[in-house]
Amino acid sequence: MPPPDNQPSPLAAPVNRLWGVGDERARQLARLDIATVEDLLLHRPRRYEDRRRFLAIRELQLGEAATVRGKIIAAGVKRWRQGDRAMFECVIDDGTAHLHCRWWQAQPWMEEYFLVGREFLAFGKPESLRPRTMDHPETEWVEPGEESFIHFNRIVPIYPLTEGLPQRWLRGLMWRTLERYEAAVAPAPWEELLVEKAPTTALAKPSTLNPQPLTALLPIRANAVHMLHFPEALTDVEFARQRLALDEFITLQIQIQQRRKNFESRSQALPCAGDNRLMKPFLTALGFKLTVAQTRVLREIRADMGGAHPMRRLLQGDVGSGKTAVAACTALMALESGFNVALMAPTEILAEQHFQNFTRWLAPLGVQLEMQTGSRKTVERRASGIAGPKPSPLSKPNPQPSTLLIGTHALLSAGFEVPNLGLVIIDEQHKFGVTQREQLVRKGRYPHLLVMTATPIPRTLGLTLYGDLDLSIIDELPPGRGGVKTFVRTMDTLPKVWEFLRQKLAAGRQAYVVYPRVEDAADGLKAVTKEFANLGAKLAPFRVGLLHGRLKGAEKEAAMVDFRASRVSVLLATSLIEVGVDVPNATVMIIENAEAFGLAQLHQLRGRIGRGAHESHCILISDAKKPDSRERLRVLEETTDGFRIAEADLKLRGPGELLGQQQSGLPRFRFGDLTEDLALIRQARDIVAKM
Repeated sequence: MPPPDNQPSPLAAPVNRLWGVGDERARQLARLDIATVEDLLLHRPRRYEDRRRFLAIRELQLGEAATVRGKIIAAGVKRWRQGDRAMFECVIDDGTAHLHCRWWQAQPWMEEYFLVGREFLAFGKPESLRPRTMDHPETEWVEPGEESFIHFNRIVPIYPLTEGLPQRWLRGLMWRTLERYEAAVAPAPWEELLVEKAPTTALAKPSTLNPQPLTALLPIRANAVHMLHFPEALTDVEFARQRLALDEFITLQIQIQQRRKNFESRSQALPCAGDNRLMKPFLTALGFKLTVAQTRVLREIRADMGGAHPMRRLLQGDVGSGKTAVAACTALMALESGFNVALMAPTEILAEQHFQNFTRWLAPLGVQLEMQTGSRKTVERRASGIAGPKPSPLSKPNPQPSTLLIGTHALLSAGFEVPNLGLVIIDEQHKFGVTQREQLVRKGRYPHLLVMTATPIPRTLGLTLYGDLDLSIIDELPPGRGGVKTFVRTMDTLPKVWEFLRQKLAAGRQAYVVYPRVEDAADGLKAVTKEFANLGAKLAPFRVGLLHGRLKGAEKEAAMVDFRASRVSVLLATSLIEVGVDVPNATVMIIENAEAFGLAQLHQLRGRIGRGAHESHCILISDAKKPDSRERLRVLEETTDGFRIAEADLKLRGPGELLGQQQSGLPRFRFGDLTEDLALIRQARDIVAKM
C-alpha cells in the first residue's frame, strides 16, 4: 500500500538501509547512480540469459553468443618475454568438450577467483573452435546455496556493473529488495486512466493485438517492476519496459504542459495581428504567389498573434520551402501593430543574407531595418537600445516607425535592449540552446515567439523537446524549382567528378565544394585550406573562392558577395554554409569525406542547391568502410524528404548526436526510446490531456 500523504515513500530510503549493503557496497552502487531503494528497483538489466537450458561446449558455433556451464580444470597467467603483456587463461570442462577463456590484460585477482575445481558460467562468442576459445567472456561463479533458484533454471537479468560489484551479489540484492518493497511501488496517479489492467504476464506484443489501445495491454507499475527483473517469459521484458517508459513520457508531458499553463496564466499577449496595410503591398511586390502550405501557416500565426496568450510556435519546413517569406509576413504583422521585431540567426552569413533580403522586401514599405552582429552594427546603441522611450507593454503603439532588428548571438549581449519588442523570430532553432531562446525573449515583456528550422525534427523529439510549442509545418515546395539528384561515389572517381563539374561551370552554373576540416588534422579528413590551391589549379580558368569559420567577418562577406555576383564560380567551404545560403545559380554540391557529416547536416548542405530552375546534382564522396556510414549515405541517395531523413538519423545516431550538446532540456530516459516509442509518446499526451 502507498504511504499516507504526509509520510515519505519507503522507496525513498537510502540504499544502505538494505540488508547486506555496507559503506563499500553503497559507494559501488552510487557509481551506478543508485542512491535510493527506488533507484535500485529501476536499475535496468542490459540483457537477459535464459538459464533454463545451457548450451553444451561441443555445440558452440563460431561467432554466436552462448552461455555454457562447467568446472575449471586449468588456470594460469601467460607472460611474454618482451614487454609487460600478460594473458590470463582458464579452461572449462562440461563433460562434452573444453573451452579456453582468455583475458588479454591479466589482473592480480584472477588467480584467486578462477580456482581449479570451481564451477563457472561463461557467456560470450567463440573466437575459434580449434581449440574452442572465448576472449573476455562474462563469467559468474556457480555457488550452491539457498539463493541458487534466483540465478539458475529461469530467465536471469544481467545488470550493468562497476568495478568490484559482482553480478550474482547484485541479482540477489534485487530479489530481496523486490520481496520487501514491491508492495510499496505505488500506482502512478494516472493508473486509473489506463483503459484496463493487463495480467501480470502479457502474452503477445501490443502491435499484434490491434485495435486495442496500447495502454490496455500494459501491466500496472508494481507488476512491471517485477517483470523487468525476473520475467517469466522474454516477452514480459518489453511489456515492462513499455509500461515504465509510458510513466517517463507522462511525467515529462505533465512538466511540459504545466510549464505552458504557468506561462499562459501570468502573460497577456501583445496585440500584433496587424491590419494588412504593409502585408498587401508586400505580397503584391513579392513576385511569386505563396503556396497553400505557406498560406495555411500564416493563418495559424495570425490567430496566435491576435490571441489572448503570447504565441509560442515552431515552424518546420524543409530546405527551400519558403520559411523566410513566412517570417517576413509574420514580422509585418507586428510592425503594422506598432511593435519592434528581433530576428536572430546562428551565423553572420545567414544574418547578412536575411538583412539583404528583408531590406529589399521591406525598405520600400517604409520599414526601418537594423543589423547587430559581432562584426557589423548599423547603429551603435549597446547601452540604450533602439531610440525612443520604453512604453508599458500594452500601451498604444510607438508613433515612430517600428524597427526590424536582425542579428546573431550579439543580440543576446547584456547591454543591448529592444524596447517595445512585440515579436522574436529565431531562425535555425536547432543551432541555439533552449536557454538562449529564453534569453532573447526576456528582452521584452512576453513578446510573441516564432522559432524556425529547416532541419526536420523527428516526431518523437518534436513531442518531447518542443512539446511546449505549437507546431506549424510547411509541407510543400514552391513550384518552378529544379530537381536535385544525389549520388554516392568513392574517392577513385574524383577525376570524373571534376570533369563533370567543369562541364557545368562551362554551361554557366556555379558550385559548392565542401570539406569537413578547416586545416589538416590527425584524423585524415580533408581540409578546405589545403584543397583550395589544389582545386584552383584543377578548375582553372574558373575562379575558386574560399569560405570557413576562421575568416574575419569582412572576408566572409566578401566571399559571399563575389559568389552571389558570379565573380566566383566555385565556393570551397566547410559546413558553415549549411544554413541560409541562397544562390539559385549554384547547381552542383560536392562533399568530400561525406561520412564525417550527420545525415541532417548533409541534407541541409544539399539544400543549398536546387533553389533555381535548373536541375541540380549533389555528389557525396566517401570511402567509408563502416556499414552504418554507408547506410546513412544511401538514405540520402534514395530520398530528399527531410522528415524521412531525420527519422533515419535519429535511429542511426540517437537523439544526443542529432541535437548536439547545446540542446539542453532533453531528459535522460531509463526506459523510453525516442527512436521507437512514438505510439507511447502520443499515448502519454492523450493521458495528460484527460488529466
